[in-house]
Amino acid sequence: MLFADSMSLLWLSYYGLSLLVIVAVYFALTFLPRLPRLVLTWLTAGAIWAPASFRLPLIEEGEFYTGWAPAAMVTAVGFLEKQGAAMRGGLLWLVLGMAIGALIGVAIWWWRRPDEEEVVVQEERRGDDVTPPRREPVIG
Repeated sequence: MLFADSMSLLWLSYYGLSLLVIVAVYFALTFLPRLPRLVLTWLTAGAIWAPASFRLPLIEEGEFYTGWAPAAMVTAVGFLEKQGAAMRGGLLWLVLGMAIGALIGVAIWWWRRPDEEEVVVQEERRGDDVTPPRREPVIG
């Protein structure tokens, strides 16, 4: 059951909130052309959604806590605690997630770009739709 296991609920809420962040990033970058906007948005999504495993030592000697967390958090904690292995693993997954996200952004742009024929047809339609200015009726 989803609510009985708190970790699955935590991940579900994390991904739900991250969707809001991704939409906000997309709309915040509306001043950019479509390709850079999609690449930056999906690059951010890859950075947010990439998971990485971690291993933290417990107080008792020889015991460790292992689990999964967002790669950005694993990298940040590894950097702050000066644990090279944790930082290296988290950074690897973070860069991989960002690269995959950027490739998805380029793929979406490539898939949704108009063909040259469609552009020519749209330009022709714009020229045909020009209507003469309306003349107001005159009394007298």
